[in-house]
Amino acid sequence: MTDEERPAGTEWFVGTHGAPARSADDDHPARWLHVTDKEAFLAAAQEIDPALRERLAQVHGVARDVPRRPAAAVRWLDDDWVMVLTPTVWFTEDDRQVHTGELGMLAGPDAVLTFEAGRAGVHDHALDRLRGPGPAHGSGAQRVTLAVVLGLVGVASEVELALGDAVADTERVVFDRTMADPVQRLYDLKREITEARRALLPVAAELPELTESSDERRAVADRRTLERVASTVERIDRHLDAHDDLLSDMLQVHLSQVSVRQNEDMRKISAWAAILVYPTVVAGVYGMNFRHMPELHWLLGYPFALVLMAVGCVVLYRVFRRVGWL
Repeated sequence: MTDEERPAGTEWFVGTHGAPARSADDDHPARWLHVTDKEAFLAAAQEIDPALRERLAQVHGVARDVPRRPAAAVRWLDDDWVMVLTPTVWFTEDDRQVHTGELGMLAGPDAVLTFEAGRAGVHDHALDRLRGPGPAHGSGAQRVTLAVVLGLVGVASEVELALGDAVADTERVVFDRTMADPVQRLYDLKREITEARRALLPVAAELPELTESSDERRAVADRRTLERVASTVERIDRHLDAHDDLLSDMLQVHLSQVSVRQNEDMRKISAWAAILVYPTVVAGVYGMNFRHMPELHWLLGYPFALVLMAVGCVVLYRVFRRVGWL
């Protein structure tokens, strides 16, 4: 396919800008065609091989008329071509949200076709990896495919680190009594972690399918490498699970703090109520005006009643302070 024939909005990377995706025993660098959306992906697949578009359209999620949530899928279209469709994730600091996109890849013996929907940056990570130093095992197409897979995992790792930082910031908010109620923030962050895990879990389950080929030399990547990648995804998921558990613990601690503060407030209210009730009781006794009450005709009766009220209030106040109610 020439530059004039390929669909608009596509980019050819042959040898990835001076860093050929080839091994020592591979005479031809891989052709990597990156397109902008799923429609261009199907059109480019048809240009490569008319039968590929038909097979891709039969795969659930690749046909553009199937509205659905991105989910991981690896399908071998024949002995040479494999299709990878997987969700991508990225984290935005301003709104503290995890967003999901979609990555599609069609890998063959000497060409790789990809598209990426969203701002995860898997494509850029793969380019950086191919430009940098590293072992050149397998064919050029295998190196490109592995770079894309590693870029996907690298982006997921960055999301996990960003969520970890957000959890640490939230922890400081939970234990800062001057801050607003953090329950909404805790719930939102738990929801974002769940979103990230939902996008990552199918990836580890589908990665082993990349090694399934009738010819081991044509497999997309060697099994050992993909097992390491899958273990990395599982480790990221364990970290996300730990973050989620920590948020649950913080929520329980916050609720305990709220309960303790409520108990403290109730003790203070009860103590002040008791202090205020005492002079009311004394005034009520002397306000009954019975005939035979000696203090009614006593010259110092009124000052005595006031002193009795004040002394009683002071005694109660000191008692409540001693027991920690005030």
